[in-house]
Amino acid sequence: MQLVSGPVVSPDPALPEIVLPAERLTLVKRLWRGTAGDGQEFGFELAAPLQHGATFWQTAGARYVVQQRPEAVVEIPLDVAPSAAAGIGWAIGNLHLELSAEPTRLLAPDEPAIRQLLERLKVPFQPVTAIFRPGRFARGKLSTHELGPSHQH
Repeated sequence: MQLVSGPVVSPDPALPEIVLPAERLTLVKRLWRGTAGDGQEFGFELAAPLQHGATFWQTAGARYVVQQRPEAVVEIPLDVAPSAAAGIGWAIGNLHLELSAEPTRLLAPDEPAIRQLLERLKVPFQPVTAIFRPGRFARGKLSTHELGPSHQH
């Protein structure tokens, strides 16, 4: 088993790619194990989590790339009312759930609470499978101290 401490700084894009698939909740960890498509096993002891698409190991013949597995999410298209994105984001965030904002759509976990919220607000959505990468403020990345005293529960 190879031990990985971080991404490859200057990967060679000419080398063939061998994929190591991982769940989103695994990728946020710093300590984990995984097996690449060729059967090579890796142990990860990272200073910071790896990002989808990062080359984490390279040999003379190939580079190993982590790929996040797609998951069930709801897609909220912004083509009708892009100005509503902030309000929709606030409503989902008020449920303490994650959100990913892209130029043409919002993505949120496909959970009953989100579906009920969007139906109640009459916001069109559709279930899809996609790579979900919530914003950097999701999952409690900022402390209550950083948010200020008005955001305590």
